[in-house]
Amino acid sequence: MLRPSIRKRILAIAVGLIVLMAITSVLSTVMTRKVAHQLDELSTKYVEAYGHLARMNVRSLEQALALRRMVIARMQTPPDEAGFAERQKTYEAKGQDIDEEAKAARKLINAIIEDTSTASDNAGLGRIDTRIENANGDLRRYMREEYLRLLPLLEARKFTEAQAIVARADQLRDEFNQKVEDIRKDMLTQVRSDAVVTMRDQQKTIVISAILTGLAAILGLMFAIFISTGITRPVRRLLEGTRAVEAGRLDGSIDVTTRDEIGQLTSAFNNMVEQLRHKEKMRETFGRYIDPRVVAGLIDRQAQTATDGERRVMTVLFCDMKGFTSLSTGMTPQGLVKVMNHYLSTMSGPIRNHHGIIDKYIGDAIMAYWGPPFNEDGEQARLACLAAIDMARRGTALRTELPELLGVRTVPSDCDVRIGVATGEVLVGSIGSEFMMSYTVMGDAVNLASRLEGANKAYGSHCLVSAPTIAAAGDGLAFREIDRLVVVGQSQPETVFEIIGREDELTSEQVSLLDSYSKGLAAYRERRWDDARHAFSAGLEAVPADGPSGVFIKRIGELQASPPAADWDGAWRLDEK
Repeated sequence: MLRPSIRKRILAIAVGLIVLMAITSVLSTVMTRKVAHQLDELSTKYVEAYGHLARMNVRSLEQALALRRMVIARMQTPPDEAGFAERQKTYEAKGQDIDEEAKAARKLINAIIEDTSTASDNAGLGRIDTRIENANGDLRRYMREEYLRLLPLLEARKFTEAQAIVARADQLRDEFNQKVEDIRKDMLTQVRSDAVVTMRDQQKTIVISAILTGLAAILGLMFAIFISTGITRPVRRLLEGTRAVEAGRLDGSIDVTTRDEIGQLTSAFNNMVEQLRHKEKMRETFGRYIDPRVVAGLIDRQAQTATDGERRVMTVLFCDMKGFTSLSTGMTPQGLVKVMNHYLSTMSGPIRNHHGIIDKYIGDAIMAYWGPPFNEDGEQARLACLAAIDMARRGTALRTELPELLGVRTVPSDCDVRIGVATGEVLVGSIGSEFMMSYTVMGDAVNLASRLEGANKAYGSHCLVSAPTIAAAGDGLAFREIDRLVVVGQSQPETVFEIIGREDELTSEQVSLLDSYSKGLAAYRERRWDDARHAFSAGLEAVPADGPSGVFIKRIGELQASPPAADWDGAWRLDEK
C-alpha cells in the first residue's frame, strides 16, 4: 500500500493546526463577548495570517519539487514532453499560490491594524506586512529570472548548467523560507501579545488559549520535524548521487527508503544511472575499434547525414613490414595472431602518442592520418613525421623481439619497416552503404602515401615522404631529397624525401652521408655520371648500408650504358606499386 503523498502530509499538518486554532476560538467565545471578539481576531486573523505564511513555505516547496520534475522529465530518453508540460503548469500555478497566500496574509494583518476595538501592536504588524511584501516580491522576481534561464538550457539538453540553475533556485527558496519563518516567529509574538491582553480580562480564557496554542505549536513542530526529516534525508541522498554522476562516478546506487514521490524519483534515478553505466561500457568497448575522437566527432555532428563529406588538407601515413609475408609462412594461427597483435601494437603506439588517427589495419599494413578537426593545420605534418621517426626506431627494436615471439634464433635480414607519408587535399567523411559506414579519407594524397610506402622497396629506404609534408613539417627534422619520382597512377613527377631523424640526434656519419648524397644527386641530374658515382660511393663509405646510394650507383651504370634522351628531366618512373 502506498504511503500518503508529500503534499497530503504537509496539508494534513496545516489542517491540524487550523483545527486546533478553531477549537481555541470556540472555547474562548463561550466565556465572554469581549474575549470572544479578541479570540475571534486571534483565530480568524492572526492565526489565518500565520497559516497563510505557513502555506507560503509549503507552496515554495511544492514549486521547487515541480521544478526538479521538469528537469527530470527533460533528462529522460526520450524526453517526457507531456510530463514536462504538466510540471511546468504546476510550477507556475504554485507561484501564483504563493502570491495569493501572501496577499491573504497581508489582508488579514491590515484588517487587524484597522480594527481599533482591540489593542494590537500596529507598528509591529505594519513591519510584518512590509516584510511579507518584500520577501514575496524578491522571490517572484529572482525565481522568474532563474526560470527564464533554465528553459533554454533544458531545451538544449545542457543538464549540467540546468542543475546549477536548480541549485541556485533551491538556495533562493531556502532564503525565502527563512525570511517567512522569521516573519512567522514575529507573527507568533503578536499572537502571544494579543493573548496577554486577553488574559487581563479573563484569566481562565487566557490559560485555556495559552495551553491550546502551545499544544498546537508543539504538535506542529513535531510534525514539521518528522515530515521535513522524511523529505530532506532522501533528497540529500539523491543530491549526493547526482553529484557523483556529475563527477563521472557511475558505480553506485541510492537506497529507496520511501514509496512516495521521492522514492519514485530515486528509483528513476537508479534506472538512469544503470543505463548510463551500460552506455559508458559500450562506449569504452566501441572505442577499441574506432578512435574515440572520431566517435566523439560523429556524435557532435549527428545532425549531419552519414554521407556528408568535405575537402580538407590532411597528412596520411602508410606503414608495412617488409618480409612479413615470408616470415609468417608456416606459423600456426595462434602464433600469427600473437605476432600480428604485437607488431600492430608496437607500430600503433607512436601514431597515438603523436595524436594521429588510425584509420584501418590492412593485413600487416597500417593506415593513419592527421588533420582537422583532430589536429591543427600547422602541426599535422610535423606530428606525422615524428610518428614516422619513432615507428622506424621501434621497427628496429621489433626485429630483436620477433625471435622470442616466434621461438627462433634469428629472423630474415630483410624484415624491416617501410613508411610512406604524404600531405594534400583529400575527401573526409563517412563512406559506405546503408549497412555499414566507415569514417575515412580518400584522394590523391592517400594514394601517394601508399605508393611512397611501396617505393621504399625500390630505394632500400625506410621512410619516404612527399615535398608538401617536408615543407609543412617545420624545423628540427633531418631529411634528404631522394629523387624526383613518377609513381604508378600519376603522370607528373613528385619530389620525394627521406626522413633521417631529428637534427640534434644525427651522427657524424649521417651528416657526411647527407652531404655526399646531395652532391651526388645534383651531379646525377646534370648527367655528370662519374662525379655522381664518386659522391654516392662516398656516402656508402660513411654509411655502408645506405640503400638509396647503392640504387643510384647501379642506375648510373645503366644510364651510361644506355644514355637517356636529350629531354630527360631526371625523374624516375616506377612500374610497380
